[in-house]
Amino acid sequence: MTPRSAANSGARTEDPAKRSAIMRAVKSRDTSPELAVRALLRRFAPHYRLHRKDVPGNPDIAYIGKKRAIFVHGCFWHGHDCARGARMPKANADYWQAKIARNRARDEASASRLAALGWRAMIVWECEIRDARRWRRG
Repeated sequence: MTPRSAANSGARTEDPAKRSAIMRAVKSRDTSPELAVRALLRRFAPHYRLHRKDVPGNPDIAYIGKKRAIFVHGCFWHGHDCARGARMPKANADYWQAKIARNRARDEASASRLAALGWRAMIVWECEIRDARRWRRG
C-alpha cells in the first residue's frame, strides 16, 4: 500500500516515536467521563476521595467510611462489550488483545480484593456517561 492510499484508507501511519508520544498523552486521571461522574456526585453525595492508593485497585472515587469504590472505565481500555470496546485495532492486534486482557484480569482481581475487605465496587462505563449526556440534551 502506498503512503497516499494508506492516507486515503484512514489508516494511521505515524512513526513509532510519534505514536508513542500520542499514547503517553492519554490520561488516566481527570478524564472527561470521570469529571462528569464527579460533577453528578457533588450534587447528592459529596465528600468522596480521589485515586486512593491505599484502597485495592486505586478506585477513581472512594467513600472511605462507607467502603464504596467507583471505577470510571474507558470502554476500549477495559474491554467493554459495547461498540467502542469491542473495536480492536488492526495494527499490532496481538499486543492490544493481550493488553486489554491484562486490564480485565487486573480489574477482576481488584474487585475480588475489595469484596474480601467488605467494600462494594461500582463500575461506570464511558459509553453510559455518553448516553446520559445525550438523554439530558434531548
